[in-house]
Amino acid sequence: MEFSLTAEQQTLVDSAREYAREALAPGYQEREKARRIEEEVRLEMGAKGFIAPEISKELGGQGLSRLTSGMLLEQISTGDFNVGYLQVVGSLVGQILAQNARPEVAAHWVPQITSGEGIVGIGLSEPHAGSDAGNPRLRAEQDGSNWVLTGAKSMSLLGPANGAVVFARTSDEGRGRGITAFVVDLNQPGVTKEPYSDMGTRAVARGAAHFDHVRVPAENVLGQVGQGFSQVMQGFDFSRALIGLQCVGTAQQTVNETWEYVSTREAFDRPISKNQGVAFPLAEAETLLTAARLLCYQTLWLKDAGLPHTAEAAMCKWWAPKTSYDVINTCLLLHGQYGYRTEKPIEQRLRDVLGLQIGDGTAQIMKLIISRQKLGRALAP
Repeated sequence: MEFSLTAEQQTLVDSAREYAREALAPGYQEREKARRIEEEVRLEMGAKGFIAPEISKELGGQGLSRLTSGMLLEQISTGDFNVGYLQVVGSLVGQILAQNARPEVAAHWVPQITSGEGIVGIGLSEPHAGSDAGNPRLRAEQDGSNWVLTGAKSMSLLGPANGAVVFARTSDEGRGRGITAFVVDLNQPGVTKEPYSDMGTRAVARGAAHFDHVRVPAENVLGQVGQGFSQVMQGFDFSRALIGLQCVGTAQQTVNETWEYVSTREAFDRPISKNQGVAFPLAEAETLLTAARLLCYQTLWLKDAGLPHTAEAAMCKWWAPKTSYDVINTCLLLHGQYGYRTEKPIEQRLRDVLGLQIGDGTAQIMKLIISRQKLGRALAP
């Protein structure tokens, strides 16, 4: 694995860092209050090539490596954790469509994602099930040249989404089988959106999409009928590493701010950074974030190289969000009352990052994946 950045990567990373600092960070707290990400921000992100930049140029992307994509997301998340969802969801769904949709279907949806002109969400889990994604209640019944969907899905970015990739049961073959993936237009009769009231990531507009006999053309099937869970789910290894870097970027920004704060905050006639109880926890935080970052980089490098990375991706998903949450919590405490107050963004970052210890796969599910990769299903829990 090469640890140095190419000149092109460095230029892109620098531009993302500057955009995050100048354009995103000032509006981070306001976006939470408004419970939305402005359309202008989406379009700017798309115009700068920050949404799903690894997608091929033919489909509106930049054709960059997955590792470069992760580096850009890390920088975007230093300015606004929630805007980072545009890239995480865009990269996951864009990849799923590019690899599994019919060419004409991919050509319709993917350029909307990369340009920021549209949002295509991902509907895997359901309100009743959470981690039991292999046993959906959303059903799809074939009716001539269409499929008819009935049920509900939970998803992020639901509020502004104009489309969604959803997984539905098309036959009763048991858990993880008989599941088909579809791309669905959310602006049609029978679709209603139920917003959730979450403690964090409010700008992401998470909620449940309800499908009441919604008709989907047969050409909108992704992959093979009945094989959606095994075929399409492979894209989640990519997004798990991206999620790790999304969390790490936000935590690193908080550490950077805390170093500056403890250097200027005085108690007992000297900067509080002179106390080991202040400086050493930050030194530990730097070490932990560096390790988490390199794990995510390695996972993306493995994906770019076409090498197995399922276990590493699961490590990224459970460890990086937890580490980032713990680091931000440490920084909040080092700020004292100022960290607890809402004028600073630290408490919001803590709430936002916490959500990814739950969403997109809990730590327990990720550890199960790692165990199965190392032991095999017969010996794993």
